[in-house]
Amino acid sequence: MRKLEFGSQRFPQDVITTQALSRPQSSGILQHLNPLALVLNLWQHRELIVQFAVREVQGRYRGSFLGLIWSFVSPLFMLATYTLVFGVVFRSPWRGSTPENLKEVALIIFAGLIAFNLFSECIGRAAGLIVAVPNYVKKVVFPLEVLAVSVLGSAVFHSLVSVAVLIAGMLLSLGRLPVTLALLPLAAMPLLFLTLGLTWFLCGLGVFVRDLQHLVALALQILFFSTPVFYSLEIVPEPLRTVVKFNPLTPVVENFRRVTLWETMPEWRELAVWWLASSAVLLMGYAWFMKTKRAFADVI
Repeated sequence: MRKLEFGSQRFPQDVITTQALSRPQSSGILQHLNPLALVLNLWQHRELIVQFAVREVQGRYRGSFLGLIWSFVSPLFMLATYTLVFGVVFRSPWRGSTPENLKEVALIIFAGLIAFNLFSECIGRAAGLIVAVPNYVKKVVFPLEVLAVSVLGSAVFHSLVSVAVLIAGMLLSLGRLPVTLALLPLAAMPLLFLTLGLTWFLCGLGVFVRDLQHLVALALQILFFSTPVFYSLEIVPEPLRTVVKFNPLTPVVENFRRVTLWETMPEWRELAVWWLASSAVLLMGYAWFMKTKRAFADVI
């Protein structure tokens, strides 16, 4: 298949058609709330999504000596650092944990960080994602919605590397893997839906509100400390505990730990609610982006 070259990138000709200044046709927002239309659209552009996701992964380490090896080195150093800081210096913020089980403390913290880092990596870039590629908006007919999916794909790749490190840590410290580990995709799917839906929403809104990047960075800092990553939910006093429970990342982090470390089943009713809620966020974020993207060229 012949490729079209645009800047430093090359794309399939059947995906990108050069135009002077093309606009997507106007469409109602209700048609984009159809989950089947969403799936079909992403499936149609699956090759482009994979291409951009690979570019995201490779671009992070381009020019470095170790290259992709940093994907494994970084989480290992993180795991060692959190073991020292929160297991020795600050002691363990989990009831029943003592300095003698530093490995368990490190794994608990690391498991929570995997979930939060996936979310923050995508959301932190979302507001400026479209603004950073004005040529894709003005010069070509390009499915801009795939950019958010490719960023999520890159984040999922790095999260899987961290999960591999977590599994290795569990084998070394516990000597076995819990059977509930097989439920990890089921417990993680609401996080993926929520992240992608919010990324699409912030991508579209960030084109019109340029201060959004700074607001998102501030919100992520607040969200980080209000998510039970470095502490147990049980030690949070009321009424703050109720506030923390309403944090959408709290059930994700808790279920992530249940299936990976504590060998317990997820809270099924809570998980079902978050599946429905995150699916709604996914559809609404997609519909917002698809409806607003036809005005991007007028603003950028």
